[in-house]
Amino acid sequence: MKTNSIYIYAALLALTISACKVGKNYQRPAVDLPQQFNAVATADTSSIATLEYKQFFADTTLQNLIDRGIKYNYDLQIALKRIDIAGEQVKQAKLLLLPNLNLQVSGQYNRPSDNSLNGKSASGFLGSNHIEDYNANLALTWELDTWGKIRRQKEAVLAQYLQTYEATKAVQTRLVSDIAQGYYNLLMLDKQLNIAKQNLRLSDTTLQLTQLLKNAGEVNLLAVQQADAQRHTTALLIPQLEQSITIQENALQILTGQLPASVTRHTGIDNSQLPTALPTGVPAGLLSRRPDVRSQEMALKAANAQVGAAQGQMYPSLSITAQGGLESLKSSTWFNIPASLFGIATGSILQPLLNHRSLKTQFETAKLQRDQAGLQFRQSVLNAVGEVSNALVQNEKLQQQRVIASAQVDTLHKAVKNAQLLFKSDMANYLEVITAQTNALQAELNLASIQRQQAGAVVELYRSLGGGWR
Repeated sequence: MKTNSIYIYAALLALTISACKVGKNYQRPAVDLPQQFNAVATADTSSIATLEYKQFFADTTLQNLIDRGIKYNYDLQIALKRIDIAGEQVKQAKLLLLPNLNLQVSGQYNRPSDNSLNGKSASGFLGSNHIEDYNANLALTWELDTWGKIRRQKEAVLAQYLQTYEATKAVQTRLVSDIAQGYYNLLMLDKQLNIAKQNLRLSDTTLQLTQLLKNAGEVNLLAVQQADAQRHTTALLIPQLEQSITIQENALQILTGQLPASVTRHTGIDNSQLPTALPTGVPAGLLSRRPDVRSQEMALKAANAQVGAAQGQMYPSLSITAQGGLESLKSSTWFNIPASLFGIATGSILQPLLNHRSLKTQFETAKLQRDQAGLQFRQSVLNAVGEVSNALVQNEKLQQQRVIASAQVDTLHKAVKNAQLLFKSDMANYLEVITAQTNALQAELNLASIQRQQAGAVVELYRSLGGGWR
C-alpha cells in the first residue's frame, strides 16, 4: 500500500512540475506610435490597405500584369517554398511531446575460438561451438516535458512559420508595388515620347520657316543653324526614350516571370485610374496590416520562446525508456511465446553539472537575440510610420506641383504660338522662337514626370500601409 502511495505522489509531482513553463509568455513590447499621420487628426479607421489590389488598381492591363507576377514571379515562388518548408517543421514540432518508438530486428552469429573463454563457455553452456542471438523488439523513449522546454520549442517553431508566412506576404506587397511603379513609369515614357515627336514636328516647321526667311534675305545662316541644332536636340530624345521604354518593358516582363518582350497597353499616364480618396486609418493599424512588421513581431515571439527552451536545457530532464520483444539463442525457438518474451523499463533524471558553460552561454545568447529581435521590431514600426508619412507628403506636394506645372505648360504653349506669329511678322528673332519651344518641351516633359511621381506616391502609400497581399 505504501509503495502504491509513493507512485501516486510521484506521478502527481511530475504532473505539477510539467504544468510549469520556463521563460516568460510573449507580450508585445510597447512601441511609440503617433495618434495620426502627419498631424492630421481623423476618426476614420478605414484604410486603403484593406482593399484588394484589383479594387485599388482599376486598369485591367495593370491587373493582368500583377496577376501574372503573383503566379510566375520567381522571388514570390521561392518565398512560397519557404512557407512549405516551415510547414513541414511545424508538423514535426506538433509531435515533439510524443515518445519515440523504434522497431529493431537483429540476428547475430558468433563463432569464437574453441580455446577462448567464450568458446569454452559456449561449448559447456550451449553444447555447440558457436553462439546465436536473435532479437525483435520495440524500443520506446520518452522525455517528459517537465519544465515546458519542449512546449517552448513548439511555440518557437510555430512563430517561425508565421514569420515566414508574413514575410511572403511582404514579398507580394513589394512585388505588386514594383509592377505598378514600373507600369506607370512606362506610361510616363510613352507620353514623353509623344511629346518629343510632337516637338520634333514643330521644330521641323520652324526650321523650314527659317530656311525660307533666309532665302528671302530676312535672316542669316546662323538662324538656320540654330534652328537645325534645336531640332537635333529634340530628335535626340526620341531614341533615348525608345531605349528606356524597351528596358522598362523587359523589366516588367521579368518581374512577371516572362521573357523580355513588349507590353501591350491601352491607356496613358493622364488616365492612371487611381483612387482619389486615400484614407490611411490610424497608425496603430500598421501593426496588424504591414506584413513586414508582423514578420518582425513573429521573429521576436520565436526568440522569446527560444529563451525559455534554452533555460529549460539547464534544468533536470526526466526520461523514461522501455524495450520489449522476442529474444532467443536459437532461431528455432525465437517465436516461442511466452518463453522468448522479454521487457526492460528504466527511468532517469539527468542534471547537467559541468558542460564548459555551454548551456549558460546558449541561454544568455538567446536572451541577447530576443533583445535584438525586439529592437528590430521597433525599428520596423518606425520605418513603417516614416514611409507612410513620406508618401502622404509626397501626394500632397506633388498635387500642388502638378497644378503649377499644368499652368506652366499652358502658358508656354501660348508663348510658342505668339513667338511663331511674331517671327513671321519680323517682330521677334529666331532665338526667341527657339527658346520658347525649348521651354515648352521641358515643361511638358516635367509635367509628365510629375504625373508619374504622383501615381508612384499613391502606389507607395498603398504599399506602406500594408496593401497588396490580399
